[in-house]
Amino acid sequence: MNAMLLKNRLEKSPCIWMQASAVRRKFCAINYDCWPCRFDRALRRVCDENKRLRQKGKIPFGKKGRLIFWKDKLNGQPHWKRPCIHHMKGRIDFRICNREYKCKDCEFDQYFNDQYTVHAVVRPVDFINIEGMKVPHGFYLHKGHAWLRVEENSEVRVGLDDFALRLLGPLDRIEAPLVGKTLVQNRMGIKVNRGSLQADIFSPVSGVVTAINPKLRERGSLANQDPYTGGWVLRAHSETLRKELQHLMIGSETEAFYRAEIDRLYQVIETETGPMSTDGGQLGSDIYGNMPQVGWDRLVKLFLSK
Repeated sequence: MNAMLLKNRLEKSPCIWMQASAVRRKFCAINYDCWPCRFDRALRRVCDENKRLRQKGKIPFGKKGRLIFWKDKLNGQPHWKRPCIHHMKGRIDFRICNREYKCKDCEFDQYFNDQYTVHAVVRPVDFINIEGMKVPHGFYLHKGHAWLRVEENSEVRVGLDDFALRLLGPLDRIEAPLVGKTLVQNRMGIKVNRGSLQADIFSPVSGVVTAINPKLRERGSLANQDPYTGGWVLRAHSETLRKELQHLMIGSETEAFYRAEIDRLYQVIETETGPMSTDGGQLGSDIYGNMPQVGWDRLVKLFLSK
């Protein structure tokens, strides 16, 4: 992206901390996805320490000692100068916060999340292309080929990755547990069907289902067409998210895992079909359909049931 265009785009997205005047200058480049933001975490740690020192009657020193939470900064302003967090993120027109930024107690916040975050899918910023298979930056991956995208307030969005969908080919139906049902990490959570064939995909996270993508029950192949955005399967609220993310892959870990999985898939295919062409061709979008002799159950057991 042109440097000037990037600068202009960023300056239209001032960080929440900057909008609250808690820091002088900081712009957001990750669409206000604060949870994984290193800057946000670092400032929170400093503010926590400053608050502990003040509670003990001590005065924190230096530039860091002057930092306070952005919420505390805004709560010190007149009531009419406290903008709703959703306005600060550019999602709604100006609205006053009436809850001192205690969003969990806010009916509007609940309504907004129900109406907005279920349907709004943040597109990946970029992809790694490995043997024609897409691996998005910023997504966590389970070894059973389900992906997880962290959203807000311990909410996550879950789907099937490009590898699993190419492996099984166009699906007739993808079924998620109903809203309110419980998911457990590393246990069966999603069912997929192709004709009379079925497979269970392990959940990448524990939590309670808060939304499902109903379109996939009627036309599972939508996920094959758009695995990481329109093809999402479910949303869930997880109280153990931070702990469970440690058991998932992201970034270079995912890339290395994909390369190993693709190499293993080639080996499996070649035991049935003989050496594959070395003319630079890539694995297609319907591996099982093109090579049914490899076996549906075998592919599921080797790559998805783990």
